[in-house]
Amino acid sequence: MSVLSGSSILVTGGTGSFGRAFISYALAKLDPQRLVVFSRDELKQYEVKQQFNNDPRLRWFIGDIRDERRLLRAMHGVEYVVHAAALKQVDTAEYNPFEFVRTNVMGSQNVIEASIDAVVRKVVALSTDKASSPINLYGATKLTADKLFISGNHYAGHHPTRFAVVRYGNVMGSRGSVIPYFRKLAAEGKPLPITDLRCTRFFITLSQAVEFVVDSFDLMQGGELYVPKIPSMKIVDLARAISPEAELTDIGLRPGEKLHEEMISPEEGRRALQLGDRYVLQPDLASWGYRKPDVGRAVPTGFAYRSDTNDEWFTREHIDRILRAEF
Repeated sequence: MSVLSGSSILVTGGTGSFGRAFISYALAKLDPQRLVVFSRDELKQYEVKQQFNNDPRLRWFIGDIRDERRLLRAMHGVEYVVHAAALKQVDTAEYNPFEFVRTNVMGSQNVIEASIDAVVRKVVALSTDKASSPINLYGATKLTADKLFISGNHYAGHHPTRFAVVRYGNVMGSRGSVIPYFRKLAAEGKPLPITDLRCTRFFITLSQAVEFVVDSFDLMQGGELYVPKIPSMKIVDLARAISPEAELTDIGLRPGEKLHEEMISPEEGRRALQLGDRYVLQPDLASWGYRKPDVGRAVPTGFAYRSDTNDEWFTREHIDRILRAEF
């Protein structure tokens, strides 16, 4: 049984792709006493209410993580927080940089402050592979947020609130996913645009992401950054699985886009342990009493976790099965 079972939970960004999947999982398997959905968009909240038949266990808070007082009000009596709210589009960040700083950095600090003041027990923040050795502003804001949450364990002082981070790759079926975009183009008989035919990416399904986050609440002491062991995929293979006959067009990498993604840099690898279905990056400084896990083993010297050098890959058959099951 998860520590989340029967508890009071809040999810920021609760009407996004992850938020909806988390709500579905929580209502079905965790039976929360109360699940607070915190998000900015009243239309999306209305739609999610209908999706879950206005389940009485759900609570609805219109609010922005840029507003610490609203967060504090929403967290009253909350035991666990999933922080999923963020601005995420790489090209949008390049054109609107400080808006991303306000939400992804300052908003994250507001979540930390409110969680401590509301005496929340545990907080898990969602990160991205783009936070590892970032080359774009979005990745830089998420790396900053990662460090804020880890340092939040220092900041909490004598308060019991503990913070951890989950970092994973592209989510199949999430809002903005390439899969529905490719399918739409294929249905119209149009070529599929590939930013570079050599591109590789880490991919995880929404259901896998939710379960990984839930398991992280059970494992965490506070201060960990968890990275799932997941397969890599060639973008060309994904496009071929969606539409074998479609023409593929190499359009070149977009500003701030990597040819291959990375979830653990060589520098971070010095702090990494293998732990079952995941890697865990241990905190550099842990004055709050963090203990090295009793299980797990060190990774090889010079270890980095990259999509092009991963030892696990999606096959075309595996991609076909996922597309049939998830979409």
